[in-house]
Amino acid sequence: MTRRYDLVIFDFDGTLADSLTWFRTALADVVDKHGLPPICEEKAERLRGLAPKAIMDELQIPAWKLPFIAADVRARAAENVDKIHLFDGISDALHALHAQGVTLAVVSSNGEVAVKEVLGPELTALFSQFACGAALFGKAPVFRKVIKKAGTTAERTLCVGDEVRDIEAAREAGCSAAAVDWGFATPQILSDNGPDYLLDCRTQLNGCVNNQAAGVRAS
Repeated sequence: MTRRYDLVIFDFDGTLADSLTWFRTALADVVDKHGLPPICEEKAERLRGLAPKAIMDELQIPAWKLPFIAADVRARAAENVDKIHLFDGISDALHALHAQGVTLAVVSSNGEVAVKEVLGPELTALFSQFACGAALFGKAPVFRKVIKKAGTTAERTLCVGDEVRDIEAAREAGCSAAAVDWGFATPQILSDNGPDYLLDCRTQLNGCVNNQAAGVRAS
């Protein structure tokens, strides 16, 4: 079996962990604190099918306010790690990749303490790097740093995320992109943005890394 990738970089929220279920309970307070327009359940669902810029426009969020909102959400997540859980099947998928000698890393806008607490000691030990607190739209430079530290190349790196911005960052860094359809963005908006893989099952991660037909090739 020929392994296609040496390094797999994971997003955390919506990819490894179901943060969205928790965040919906905190959404009203975040919206009120930062002076954003109210977001009803129907509107929140509609946002999942929009591109990043369209989401920003819909929520009327100026670029300067993003870091403050992100910092607030990070702090809330750190206080509520007991309410954030890994998706079913993630533990098995991570163990399988690690057992094959694949280097694993996390690049997330969430805080490192929260990420590690949700993963737990056993899964945390499987990762060689945690690059947390990344800017919402600044992952590409972080990907490059992680790749360099891992001693591999962009061509041998797979970036796994659940949003359009994860696909765009992977493309900017020269990496392959795997989009998972169990997170924030809808399968349609992910497919429209041309990831190398569109996955609907955690077990498909192993197939991507090992150059087997797994998931839906989107390009």
